[in-house]
Amino acid sequence: MATITDYIKLAQTLPPRLLRFFARFPPGTCNDVRSNPFKPTVHPATGKWHNPIYSLRRQADLCKLARKHGVEELLPPTRKSSMFKAERIQARGEGGLGKMKRMLEPKGHNWERTLHSRLETRRKAMEQMPAMIERWKRSGHGRGWKEWPR
Repeated sequence: MATITDYIKLAQTLPPRLLRFFARFPPGTCNDVRSNPFKPTVHPATGKWHNPIYSLRRQADLCKLARKHGVEELLPPTRKSSMFKAERIQARGEGGLGKMKRMLEPKGHNWERTLHSRLETRRKAMEQMPAMIERWKRSGHGRGWKEWPR
């Protein structure tokens, strides 16, 4: 168990930027969405959204700095933390191929993606063509033709 003097020594080794952040937002106090400086918040009276106190670029800088000094887990939850990124990679691995999907099944052009269905409808129409020609001739070459082929 670390003593208070250990925490003081650790704080003295941190850079001023991290010290200012932890002085303003002490560890463990910013875990809910309303007090997290990395998340946008809604003003309770007006209902308007306010931007996060720290932009994504500044969040990334703080996370890198905290990771370098071994105190990243003391930061509030953010998209730039290595824990969040590890969860995303793990979820992507469980859910499917992720970025590899397009490498295994390329998207292709629109005409390539719809070619199979168009050829199938054309084949079905050609199979029904003799019956359609017979009906056309019986109805008087278009006179009284009720259903025009599409």
